[in-house]
Amino acid sequence: MNPSAVQNAIAYIEELFSANADGHDAAHSLRVYKNALRIARAYPECDETAVAFSALLHDADDHKLFATENNANARRFLASQGLDEDGIERICAIINGVSFSKNRGKRPETLEGMIVQDADRLDALGAVGIARTFAYGGKHGRSLEASLEHFYDKLLLLKDEMNTPKAARLAKERHEYLLGFIERFKEETGAESG
Repeated sequence: MNPSAVQNAIAYIEELFSANADGHDAAHSLRVYKNALRIARAYPECDETAVAFSALLHDADDHKLFATENNANARRFLASQGLDEDGIERICAIINGVSFSKNRGKRPETLEGMIVQDADRLDALGAVGIARTFAYGGKHGRSLEASLEHFYDKLLLLKDEMNTPKAARLAKERHEYLLGFIERFKEETGAESG
């Protein structure tokens, strides 16, 4: 892995997401990158360079944030770092397998894809996942109760959709935290327990 290229990718996403504070920001991409490397350490056969770039750039062309096509932002950055066309295509294929809404129930074909998808989904669980859900909901005018619905629509499903045993172990603990939060939220708001 080329440390200077990784630093360049970090600087790139920090600039790209500088105006975003709804949970799909540079800090999210950095957490996904760290989660991905943590998972990758359990799989020495994986290509860590592909994992690192895919994790850092996985939201660089997210349809909720950018009006780009064919991973234009990611491709431009990767080309600027001297990656060949095959390397760029491989990383873009991994990126395209990350989104929950576009890949629900689909398992990536490569180990690297599984790792990055798992890393992104881990960031939607636990305390960080709760914070991101309410940050996104607030930015989009959702009430606390409407934001809580996202737990049932997505977050509580993630534990059972992890691809790697390492991520499944990490997800289990974060999932339990979500369940505890929901119960506490219902107690404090007087909502029916269920």
